Amino acid sequence: MTDTPPDGRLRKRSVLIAGHKTSVSLEGAFWDELRAIAAERAVPLSHIIEEIDTTRGGNLSSAIRLFVLDRLREKALKP
Repeated sequence: MTDTPPDGRLRKRSVLIAGHKTSVSLEGAFWDELRAIAAERAVPLSHIIEEIDTTRGGNLSSAIRLFVLDRLREKALKP
Protein backbone atom coordinates (compact mmCIF):
# COMPACT_ATOMS: atom_id res chain seq x y z
CA MET A 1 0.00 0.00 0.00
CA THR A 2 1.40 3.38 -0.95
CA ASP A 3 1.18 6.46 1.22
CA THR A 4 2.08 8.91 -1.55
CA PRO A 5 -0.68 11.39 -2.31
CA PRO A 6 -1.00 12.53 -5.92
CA ASP A 7 0.45 15.97 -5.18
CA GLY A 8 3.44 14.66 -3.17
CA ARG A 9 2.45 16.44 0.03
CA LEU A 10 4.24 15.77 3.27
CA ARG A 11 2.63 13.31 5.66
CA LYS A 12 3.05 14.03 9.36
CA ARG A 13 3.14 11.05 11.70
CA SER A 14 3.55 10.80 15.46
CA VAL A 15 6.23 8.36 16.58
CA LEU A 16 7.54 7.26 19.95
CA ILE A 17 11.32 7.63 20.28
CA ALA A 18 13.13 6.74 23.49
CA GLY A 19 9.90 7.07 25.44
CA HIS A 20 8.86 10.46 24.10
CA LYS A 21 6.39 11.29 21.38
CA THR A 22 7.50 13.41 18.43
CA SER A 23 6.16 14.12 14.99
CA VAL A 24 7.96 13.54 11.72
CA SER A 25 6.97 14.95 8.33
CA LEU A 26 7.98 12.97 5.24
CA GLU A 27 6.69 12.41 1.75
CA GLY A 28 4.64 9.25 1.37
CA ALA A 29 7.35 7.46 -0.63
CA PHE A 30 9.76 7.79 2.30
CA TRP A 31 7.17 6.42 4.74
CA ASP A 32 6.57 3.51 2.36
CA GLU A 33 10.27 2.71 2.11
CA LEU A 34 10.78 3.01 5.87
CA ARG A 35 7.96 0.51 6.42
CA ALA A 36 9.60 -1.83 3.91
CA ILE A 37 12.93 -1.59 5.73
CA ALA A 38 11.23 -2.29 9.06
CA ALA A 39 9.47 -5.30 7.53
CA GLU A 40 12.74 -6.63 6.07
CA ARG A 41 14.34 -6.40 9.50
CA ALA A 42 11.21 -7.67 11.27
CA VAL A 43 11.22 -4.74 13.69
CA PRO A 44 8.71 -1.98 14.41
CA LEU A 45 8.95 1.23 12.41
CA SER A 46 9.67 3.11 15.64
CA HIS A 47 12.80 0.97 16.10
CA ILE A 48 14.19 2.11 12.73
CA ILE A 49 13.40 5.75 13.48
CA GLU A 50 14.99 5.48 16.94
CA GLU A 51 18.12 4.00 15.34
CA ILE A 52 18.29 6.93 12.93
CA ASP A 53 17.63 9.40 15.76
CA THR A 54 20.61 8.17 17.80
CA THR A 55 23.06 8.67 14.92
CA ARG A 56 21.76 11.86 13.30
CA GLY A 57 23.53 15.17 13.24
CA GLY A 58 20.64 17.42 12.22
CA ASN A 59 16.94 17.42 11.52
CA LEU A 60 15.24 14.04 12.04
CA SER A 61 13.19 14.19 8.84
CA SER A 62 16.31 14.93 6.80
CA ALA A 63 18.21 12.16 8.56
CA ILE A 64 15.44 9.69 7.69
CA ARG A 65 15.50 10.74 4.03
CA LEU A 66 19.28 10.25 3.92
CA PHE A 67 18.97 6.85 5.62
CA VAL A 68 16.41 5.72 3.04
CA LEU A 69 18.54 7.07 0.20
CA ASP A 70 21.60 5.19 1.49
CA ARG A 71 19.61 1.94 1.77
CA LEU A 72 18.28 2.31 -1.77
CA ARG A 73 21.79 3.00 -3.07
CA GLU A 74 23.07 -0.13 -1.30
CA LYS A 75 20.31 -2.22 -2.87
CA ALA A 76 21.00 -0.77 -6.32
CA LEU A 77 24.70 -1.67 -6.09
CA LYS A 78 24.08 -5.30 -5.07
CA PRO A 79 24.72 -7.75 -7.92
